[in-house]
Amino acid sequence: MITIAVYGDSISRGVTFDENRGRYTYLKEGFDKLLERRGILKIINHSRFGATAEEGFEAYEKEPEADSKYIAIAFGGNDCTPNWQGVSENPEEYYPPKTSLASFESTLRRFVDKVKSLGQIPILVTPPPLVAERYVNWISKGLNKDNILKYLGDINHVYRWQEQYALAVQQAARRTRSCLFDLRAFFLKNRTLSNLYCIDGMHPNDKGHQWIARAIERMLPSLSRDIEDSTIYFDNDSDD
Repeated sequence: MITIAVYGDSISRGVTFDENRGRYTYLKEGFDKLLERRGILKIINHSRFGATAEEGFEAYEKEPEADSKYIAIAFGGNDCTPNWQGVSENPEEYYPPKTSLASFESTLRRFVDKVKSLGQIPILVTPPPLVAERYVNWISKGLNKDNILKYLGDINHVYRWQEQYALAVQQAARRTRSCLFDLRAFFLKNRTLSNLYCIDGMHPNDKGHQWIARAIERMLPSLSRDIEDSTIYFDNDSDD
């Protein structure tokens, strides 16, 4: 059974929103647990709620995971987030994301270089897409939604903005000749995408984690066969 160490944010950690309990919780059967229980893959999960790419890189630098040949790097969701409170109060100003696009890609490239320097194989992972309307409703709670929409221009801008970070992941993979697991593309092939997410429009629910597990399972043959040359790009076909 292949082992992969994952450095990522709350999505790869298995966080979702439990509407019955009114708070974020960890799924009992996230993608990592599903795969391990089925004997397909062992995940060593170093993902953390709220983490950015820089924070993940710092964690790896400080204490590299020695028990896995493969290191999956899965960030973007927190990096692209601006100060919604500020937007709500004054939409005429510009509010930068936590991590600029250029810094995000640069950090990914440094992360990849470090992983390779330690003799391990990096796998860059694109973030799943947002469900724009659901996400905007969520981040607008207790804030001025009209001002947030004014800042965005249209509700789907938040989707397009986040997509730039997915494209930066792809670019980092090309520039470093590293493996890319295009999880985002796999999500977009699902005809009922919103069913894969909890109420906040950004965290996958139990069905979403089943979908992630399915994507990873389809990727594994390419992983074991082609990853050594560090030039393979995974394109996951799906049949809803």
